[in-house]
Amino acid sequence: MNHRSPQSRLRAYLLGSPAGSPAAPEQPGRWRVERDLLDRSDGTRGTFTGVVLFTPTDDDGLALREDGTMRWPAFTGPASREYVLKASTRPDALDVFFPDGRPFHRMSFTPDSSLDAHWCDPDTYRVSYTCLSPDSFSYSWDVTGPRKDLLLVSHLVREAP
Repeated sequence: MNHRSPQSRLRAYLLGSPAGSPAAPEQPGRWRVERDLLDRSDGTRGTFTGVVLFTPTDDDGLALREDGTMRWPAFTGPASREYVLKASTRPDALDVFFPDGRPFHRMSFTPDSSLDAHWCDPDTYRVSYTCLSPDSFSYSWDVTGPRKDLLLVSHLVREAP
């Protein structure tokens, strides 16, 4: 009987592979993302709309690439970012790294590990993940400190293959 670990279930969820499905060539998971941006210091609002692609890596991790359009009062145009997700010491999570290998935060949907923080001198970034359905999840970043006071809320919905 094939029992997947919680990490492989989270990885499979992001890729769009049903848990317990027979081994098949892994395809990238494609998600539509809509993000609301709020600068609480002055009330400025913006949005980001685009696509997030989770691509399997040779070490059983995932490469995350986000491409889309950012709309902010002083800027409207293309925006992108990349991260690398790897197995975590927690069985129900994946660790997120910057492309250069620096640690960023932990991703998980379980109640006892869905919250994490990242300190980026001199501000603190707190993230909270929520699985909404088999085909949607959200996460929010609450950024506070002397330079930033932001709330960034992202909603992702799986795109059909």
